[in-house]
Amino acid sequence: MKKYIFVLASLAVLSTSCGTKKKIAALEAKNKEIQDLLNSTTVKLNMCMSEKDALATQVDFLKKNNSELISNIGNMTTLTAKGAENIEKALETIKEKDLKITRMQDALTKKDSVTLALVTSLKREVGISDPDIEVNVEKGVVFISIADKLLFKSGSYTVTDRAKEVLTKVAKVINSKPDFECMVEGHTDSVPFIGNGVLLDNWDLSVKRSTSIVRVLTKELGVKPSQLIAAGRGEYIPLVDNINAENRSKNRRTRVVILPKIDQFYDMIEKEMKNPKN
Repeated sequence: MKKYIFVLASLAVLSTSCGTKKKIAALEAKNKEIQDLLNSTTVKLNMCMSEKDALATQVDFLKKNNSELISNIGNMTTLTAKGAENIEKALETIKEKDLKITRMQDALTKKDSVTLALVTSLKREVGISDPDIEVNVEKGVVFISIADKLLFKSGSYTVTDRAKEVLTKVAKVINSKPDFECMVEGHTDSVPFIGNGVLLDNWDLSVKRSTSIVRVLTKELGVKPSQLIAAGRGEYIPLVDNINAENRSKNRRTRVVILPKIDQFYDMIEKEMKNPKN
């Protein structure tokens, strides 16, 4: 009987031992599975942490860029406003310059009209049939050029009677335009003038001839002295080279330069050109 009980006890112990080993094996397997899962999760967690850091860095970078973009947009808005203002100012400047150009063109047109009218009047009054009398425009100024053979004898500054006929016509034109000024210019050829105690050279002769004509115009023909200017140019502004008698005859002349009152047009042009906004 005792032997039987021992055998049963041994069988019970063996049975219990075998069950425990299976449980342990199962637990070990489960533990290994859990450990593998933990390791895998740890790896994923570490990857997530790395990605989080990278994303945080990227977020900071994007925030910085966003701030810069907002600032740039503000600057661009400011620049655009300034650009529009500058364009508006430029257009206004162009309009002002166009207006000034128009005014200057109008002034020049008026000046040309006055000059043309004056030339027509002078040619009608003085006559254009005489080859020794020329009415013309030179550098925007109207002048009457009279050959000296109509005015003086050779080497003399005494006005001839024939000259007074021509000067009467000139005086008529001057007297009809009391606001005009006239400059009487004497010109000689290059042949040296032999001094006579009164005149020293051609320059003296040209000035004396000019004043002689001025005296005739004022004392005999009623021209106001305030309208006249006497000038002598001597031999220094010849029309042609003094190479022969014919050319020298052309250079001996007296010019009556007509100066109409168109100063306002020149003044306007000059002021426009000197304006610092130009």
